[in-house]
Formats: sequence, structure tokens, C-alpha cells
Amino acid sequence: MAIPLAERMRPTNFDEFIGQEELVGKAGSLRKLLERKIVPSMIFWGPPGVGKTTLAGLIAKFSGRPFFTLSAINSGVKEVREVIQKAEGQGLFAQGLTPILFIDEIHRFSKSQQDSLLGAVEKGTVTLIGATTENPSFEVISALLSRCQVYTLKALGKEDLDKMLQRALAEDKWLLDKKLVVAEKEALFRYSGGDARKLLNTLELVAGNMDTETRITNDEVEKILKNRPAFYDKNGEQHYDIISAFIKSIRGSDPNAGVYWLARMIEGGEDPKFIARRLVILASEDIGMANPNALLLANTTFDAIQKIGWPEGRIILSQCVVYLATSPKSNASYEAINKAIAEVRNSGDLPVPLHIRNAPTKLMKELGYGKDYQYAHAYEGNFVDEEFLPGEITGTSFYNPGENAQEKRAREFLKTRWPKYKY
Repeated sequence: MAIPLAERMRPTNFDEFIGQEELVGKAGSLRKLLERKIVPSMIFWGPPGVGKTTLAGLIAKFSGRPFFTLSAINSGVKEVREVIQKAEGQGLFAQGLTPILFIDEIHRFSKSQQDSLLGAVEKGTVTLIGATTENPSFEVISALLSRCQVYTLKALGKEDLDKMLQRALAEDKWLLDKKLVVAEKEALFRYSGGDARKLLNTLELVAGNMDTETRITNDEVEKILKNRPAFYDKNGEQHYDIISAFIKSIRGSDPNAGVYWLARMIEGGEDPKFIARRLVILASEDIGMANPNALLLANTTFDAIQKIGWPEGRIILSQCVVYLATSPKSNASYEAINKAIAEVRNSGDLPVPLHIRNAPTKLMKELGYGKDYQYAHAYEGNFVDEEFLPGEITGTSFYNPGENAQEKRAREFLKTRWPKYKY
């Protein structure tokens, strides 16, 4: 077929639209607005294949408005201005039928390109509908974002995917002619990843590769798609979601989840140095003094990765992930520096006490720099009770040792020397 199955099955009205029930179902919040003939400028944020483009077209059709569309991949300021001029030429503003301008992948527009939309959106020359897979808080300029309602679209669940599958099998002539029977669906759903377009394209691919067999099974799908590469957008939001899951799994002491997310990044072609850098940070932020060797191993991993590279580097990273995940955890050092920075911002540039100032010149010595400083190594136990903080914040505690064995020892050590900090 010249037209892909996903395009042939594109819904023509809201009743055919599958998924996003809370938005466009019969009681959906967006649908209620549309039924009251209210069409605000809006941005649809969600993963691929959840209906962003289809929804924009249905809104234009439902509201009876002219529909202009641009793709941010191959459009610039010139194209935006041309469309706005066409919209102005429609002369429908007075009738309350402002033309809809749909911009796919709006996150790819530069600041200047997004700026070129502001005036038209503000005046009501066009109603903007933008589609993005990226968080609009980071990718859309605040001035434009403040003029749009953001709607979050979710990946489709199995129930939605099943409805879509059954509809395609029941309505598409090409599939009907093949007399297909979907005996098992799990592999189709798994490969789709909640993406309707991918589900239908996968179904079409599998059906097209079946000459005599008419039963679609999980094994048949796996056999046809066995060389399918894992999806991983190194520059998109999924990049940040997966590294977040990776870090949180290790912080949560789950080596199995940590290794799984590591594998997702490896299969997706992530830069091994990026992974190793994050492990170095985690070793200090989440383990710290609970196991000081964690930072040493993480740093060694980073060095080794630069020498080894792929594919053997995966073994080194896996060892480090397992070690960090199974280490005792403490964020006490992380909390200590955050508290200290907060204090600096609150109290400003407090003067360094004179007795611990550097005194490289005669004048400085005459002014009292370094006077009465007590050299710790000159005292028993290499310790002397001396004030090292500015007088205004004396006794302020920033480091609070954790309850792991290593830091319990540190707490006892500090208790014997610094009773004023109340450890």
C-alpha cells in the first residue's frame, strides 16, 4: 500500500480517537471547552504516537476553523510570517473563527523563531497549537508558554492499543483481504512502546512479511523484528528520564534496576563517559563518608572507560554500578555543603577571624593577622579547641553524620572534640 496503515487509520472525529480520555473523551476537559466553542492556544506535550498531530486536525475540523500547519524541522521565521499573513487574509477574526496554526516539534524552534509567533498569538490573529515530545518548560520561551494552555498526553496503555489493533483488523481493506488472525498480541504491544503509529506500522510490517501464514504470534513478530534497534533519544527527554531512573535505582540500593537502566543506555548508544561521570557524582552525593572507597572506585571507572571504550567498558561500568548500589548510603556531605552555601548567601561575606588569617607581610602581622593561632599538631592528639568559624555563626553545624558504621565512628570522634556542635 502506498499510504501507511497508521495514516489510513487516522481518526476523522473524536469518537474514533483512542486514548487521552481525560482530555477528549465525552467528559474530557478539552472536549468540554471545544463544545463551548472555546479554542485556546495550546501545546500538546507527550511521547511520539499518542495523537498530538491528529488531535490538532480534529480540533480544527470540530471548530470549523482554517488549519495551517508547519514543521519546525524545515520551517523558519520566513515561513511563520507567511502563514500569519495568510491567516490575517482570511478575515475571520470578527466571526470568532481564528485560524489554527499547528507547529509540529515546536521545541526545535529557536528563541527568535518562537518570538516571531508572539504578536500573532497575543492579538488573536492565529490560535497556536504546538506539539512537542520535550518538556515545554525548558523548550518553549516563557512569553509564549504563558499564552498557551499545556496539555500532557500519555503513552497508550494495552487497552488502548488493543482497541486500535482491533479497529485496524476490522476496518482496513488490505488487512481484511489477508484474513489475518492475531493469536498473540504481547510482542506487538511491547514493540510499540505505547506509540500508536509504531503499533500500526509494526502490524503492517509483520503482515507484509507473512506469505502463507495468517496467524500472528509473538514468535512470528520477534522473528521479523529481531534486529530492531532499541529506541533511545540521546538528545531528548528520554535521555534525562533514563539517567534519572539509573541514578535513583543505585541510590535506592537496587543493583538489578541499576544494571537494567545501564543496559538501556548502552544499547541506545549513550556516551560511556557521560555514564561514568554521573557515577562519580553519585559516589560522593549519595554514598559519601558511608563508604569513601566508592568515590575512588567511581573515579577509577571513569579513567578506565577512557582507556578501554566499548564493548568491554560495559563490564567496568556494571561492576561500578553493582558496587555503588550495594554500598551503604549517606548524603551527609551533600547536605553539609548545601547548608553551608545557604548560610553564606544568608549572612554574606563574614570576616575571617584574625587568628586564622594568613600573615605573609610584616604589616599584616602588626595588624594581628595569625596572632594566637594554635597549631593543632603541637597538642596532644593533634587537636586543640579553637574557633574556626566567623564569630557571627559560631557553633553552627553543617555536617550531620549519618547512621552508617563509618559515620557513626565519625560522630563519636567529633563528639569528643566539638561538644558545641551538639553531635
